[in-house]
Amino acid sequence: MRYFPSWSVTRSSTVMPDQRLPWGAMFPMGLQHLVAMSGATILGPLLMGFDPNLAILFSGIGTLIFFICTAGRVPSYLGSSFAFIAVVIAATGYAGSGPNPDIGGALGGIIAAGALYVVIGLIVMATGTGWVEKLMPPAVTGAVGAAIGLNLAPVGINGITGDNMHMLVALLTLLSVAFVSVYAPIALRRISILVGILAGYVLVLVLGNGFGLMPAIDFTELSEAAWFGMPSFVAPRFESSAMFLIAPVAFILVAENLGHIKAIGGMTKQNMDRYIGRGFVGDGLATMLAGSGGGTGVTTYVENMGVMAVTRVFSTLIFVIAAVIAILLGFSPKFGALLHTIPGPVLGGLGVAVFGLIAAAMIRLWVDNRVDFSDPRNLFTVGITLIFGAGDFTVNFGGFAMGGIGTATLAAIILYQALSIGRGKSAHPAEAGAAAE
Repeated sequence: MRYFPSWSVTRSSTVMPDQRLPWGAMFPMGLQHLVAMSGATILGPLLMGFDPNLAILFSGIGTLIFFICTAGRVPSYLGSSFAFIAVVIAATGYAGSGPNPDIGGALGGIIAAGALYVVIGLIVMATGTGWVEKLMPPAVTGAVGAAIGLNLAPVGINGITGDNMHMLVALLTLLSVAFVSVYAPIALRRISILVGILAGYVLVLVLGNGFGLMPAIDFTELSEAAWFGMPSFVAPRFESSAMFLIAPVAFILVAENLGHIKAIGGMTKQNMDRYIGRGFVGDGLATMLAGSGGGTGVTTYVENMGVMAVTRVFSTLIFVIAAVIAILLGFSPKFGALLHTIPGPVLGGLGVAVFGLIAAAMIRLWVDNRVDFSDPRNLFTVGITLIFGAGDFTVNFGGFAMGGIGTATLAAIILYQALSIGRGKSAHPAEAGAAAE
């Protein structure tokens, strides 16, 4: 069998991963996927003090790595993972605005997470995914994900706190994202974060640049930036404290990617389990490469899955097109300078929306997977994990400190397994009775 598909041309309403539309229709579809993930991939790096231009560049390169590792048979785009935000902020002490002065240490941690991710992927390729699903069932992955969102709550509040105009812009930006997500046509819902950025940006232009009621947007850097040029890469530093803090994020990426590939298999009615290990390896290699040059860790994007669900176009070639466009944008200092003009209150409002959604999305994961909270095992695992994460419970080992995300992750995995000792297949006595009936 060929390594890559042949991508036969089709005009049917549903386009499978190994098919494609005529080229005239393919390029707009690729651009649509880039736009769908651009808001989140721009926002994530800015919230960590990273260069969003580099993040866009490495998202494109990472997508091509994923494409090659999965033999061009799993439709997916890799963008900046929000799972890294809390641990990067904790590792660097980032204040929440402007460039992150300690980005090098965070990059070393991101590389460590990618390396761990690759190792997990190689093990999955050799043994299958059963042990991953047993080690990290929905109760565990949901608890860790929700803890990450709650751990970021103080950062979100700091982002919207300021004078009256600052809070007004932040809150209106937040509301614009919410209203677009609920009431706008489906096409706009997919890019609600991007719409929120535009709404807040225009508001600052009116109130700041127009009426002088708040600090105006400075376009000096934008006007002086070249249209094309080399990005400003950043070298990583390998510090044990940051690496041990950030590396466990690999388990969150595993859970995300596992769920996404299974969901894509469900949408396409094709069993893609044989590509899960390859997907982990591709995602891990992409994360390592991004960390080596100043980019953020990457993961598969639910926004792009949403676009596929609406359009019913799953051709993997679309993501190659999106990746190439992203790489070209990464070599445009003008584009990077434009991203840096996004005002602080706009980022503050978007931060509250995104951090809250990280936590809320985990509740949906519990609902979708019917996690039984009458089972004390699930109840204690989730409850303790949330408190460790939200309270930023830190454990010190000599000169090494493990922050709230690390302790929450370990607590969720270890506690769930410990509370499973001696139990049968049934998760709870009540379930056993129901099954008997």
